[in-house]
Amino acid sequence: MNRRRFLQTAGVSAATVALAGRNAFAQTGSPNVVILLADDLGFADVGFHKSEIHTPHLDRLATLASRVENESVDAEARAEACAIEAFFSGSMQQHHRIEEEGVFPSLLGSGDRELVDIVRTLQQDHGWMEQNWIEVAPQLRAIAQGNHWIDPAEFMHGAEVFLELCYGHAALEETVIHKQVRERLATAPDAQVAGSPG
Repeated sequence: MNRRRFLQTAGVSAATVALAGRNAFAQTGSPNVVILLADDLGFADVGFHKSEIHTPHLDRLATLASRVENESVDAEARAEACAIEAFFSGSMQQHHRIEEEGVFPSLLGSGDRELVDIVRTLQQDHGWMEQNWIEVAPQLRAIAQGNHWIDPAEFMHGAEVFLELCYGHAALEETVIHKQVRERLATAPDAQVAGSPG
């Protein structure tokens, strides 16, 4: 099973469990459960487990998604939605452009087959994250504006898929790509990486 198919299956399974649980517990008032499935991550690979890999914006989105699912949206949640949407619509996309234009080309030309495969996976992730963001961003903007047209379960599902992709991507970037770039800069101190101060 390829990664894309696995993620789709996992997302559908998580949504099914979440919706079934939501319907089953709606009358009892029991809490809902958020299931985040991350491919190939260890327990301490993401920020909310005190990892060395810091994912504060992802953690904020996970917290907001849970809040929208379980509580009413207040001014604080609207402000948080606005900040999260601005970060992922701006900084995340800029980060992807820097990697695609300035970091990945030299790694793809390295001759290291394993590294090339990892870079190709990260490139594919960029596409999937952008596609998922197209679904999540309008819902975040609606929350930020105080609109009530979003379906909390649909928002939760979209956020879960986006988060799963991003957490795995961040861990792979930090443990492989950033390490490679640091090593290359250490051996060639005059080397420049696109997006770094010139």
